[in-house]
Amino acid sequence: MEKKLMRSDDKVFAGVCGGLAEYFDFDPVLVRVAYAFLTIFTAFCGVLLYIVLWIVMPEKQKL
Repeated sequence: MEKKLMRSDDKVFAGVCGGLAEYFDFDPVLVRVAYAFLTIFTAFCGVLLYIVLWIVMPEKQKL
């Protein structure tokens, strides 16, 4: 079965970090902390990246 990058149900805001964590088999908390550091240290360019990923990544289908 192939993996697909999708927003997660394990979400704090929109499920982008949770979806990235599921895709790469990481802990969602670590991905969220890494994203927070990225956003702070890149003068908030991470916010733009998050919005783009929110628009581009499809939502996980509910069964």
